[in-house]
Amino acid sequence: MSIRTQRVARLFQREIAGILGSEFADQLHPMVTVTDCRVTADLSIAYVYVSVMGDSSAQKNAVVSKLKDLTPRIRKSLGGAIRHQVKSIPELRFFLDETLEHASRMDELFGRIREERSGRDPESVETDG
Repeated sequence: MSIRTQRVARLFQREIAGILGSEFADQLHPMVTVTDCRVTADLSIAYVYVSVMGDSSAQKNAVVSKLKDLTPRIRKSLGGAIRHQVKSIPELRFFLDETLEHASRMDELFGRIREERSGRDPESVETDG
């Protein structure tokens, strides 16, 4: 990504997060965080990654589906917020960011490995000799 696209992506990320937190907070019941935004080289499409605080994956997917339904309204609000900074407002595509869940799962697995290793008694291992 070029410096320009990175700057525009960060601008979109900040503005979309603000819009979701202020204008659409009542429609998106659990907490939604915009974790990343990536834009195409021609700035026509913005891929917006969100993290959703919720118990089940069905609940998280429902929030992402709701975001997809609200996309035209979010895009209109984004246009009003940054109309003097970019020539055109990109198409928005929302995706669920599961990085935190994957990291938590990896921590759990590493914890199990540590427990198994510490549970072994090094003197009980037989050696050939």
